[in-house]
Amino acid sequence: MSWELLLWLLALCALLALVVQLLRFLRADGDLTLLWAEWQGRRPEWELTDMVVWVTGASSGIGEELACQLSKLGVSLVLSARRVQELERVKTRCLENGNLKEKDILVLPLDLTDRSSHEAATKVVLQEFGKIDILVNNAGRSQHSLCMDTSLDVFKELIELNYLGTVSLTMCVLPHMIERKQGKIVTVNSLLGILSAPLSSGYCASKHALRGFFNCLRAELAAYPGIVVSNICPGPVQSNIVKNSLTEEVQKTVGGDTVQSHKMATSRCVRLMLISMANDLKEVWISDHPFLLITYFWQYMPTWAWWLTNKLGKRRIENFKNGLDADISYFKTWKTKHD
Repeated sequence: MSWELLLWLLALCALLALVVQLLRFLRADGDLTLLWAEWQGRRPEWELTDMVVWVTGASSGIGEELACQLSKLGVSLVLSARRVQELERVKTRCLENGNLKEKDILVLPLDLTDRSSHEAATKVVLQEFGKIDILVNNAGRSQHSLCMDTSLDVFKELIELNYLGTVSLTMCVLPHMIERKQGKIVTVNSLLGILSAPLSSGYCASKHALRGFFNCLRAELAAYPGIVVSNICPGPVQSNIVKNSLTEEVQKTVGGDTVQSHKMATSRCVRLMLISMANDLKEVWISDHPFLLITYFWQYMPTWAWWLTNKLGKRRIENFKNGLDADISYFKTWKTKHD
């Protein structure tokens, strides 16, 4: 075989690989590293058994679904949120649908904004189970309002809950993990912790702060390779996050019923989260298009990203002012073309 023919074959293989990756990306609902781990990586059913997992924000949405899927893997669960009645409901669901017994689940009410309670809560978990293998920082709230119409108290509330509350609890759990030289700190961030979108200025700020903090923490823990720090960045997922979002004032939420059909199923999002945890991925993006595509633009082609964000952002604001779901119009357009 001549060198010229060999080079042509190599070029053809490279082109074929590029086409395959492009086709995979068009159908992707997560970043390509995550989807590779789903295909060829370690299974949650192998890696996460017999662990103690503490989930905050476990009373609904992603936190509830995560607790239910974890309950099938043979872990010990700590369920935290402010609403005790809802936590008990989630516990019952885990016991009915999972492989756990009563002693395997601890309901631990927790208000992330009450930072003085975090150390005591951590001690309760350690007294109950003797260790904390995985801390899942999932609790938080979103925001749906124009920046100029929003009270400063809303921004303060979002920083107190989403950022400072999460950092405080992590700092209480971290000494235990350092002592054991192992553990996983998993933070449910958002694609809005990478990019920015109109109507979410306070939420974006809190999530950008979280990403910066945990990326820095990961670097500082380089001497402890057994401690894994992961940022999970979902896009729109079926939950009550929009319904419970703050608006112009702290006492006012969006409320009402929100359209969910264009969003990713919570069960799929959580499955990809478990895969990222099993494979110790440092950051993952979980979303359907067009948000996944926009995130790649923000990461690798920011000039194009600004142009695209401004274009879509105008429609988002128009939808909001007309009382419509901010994102549904271009999701419908994308899904029609995609299908």
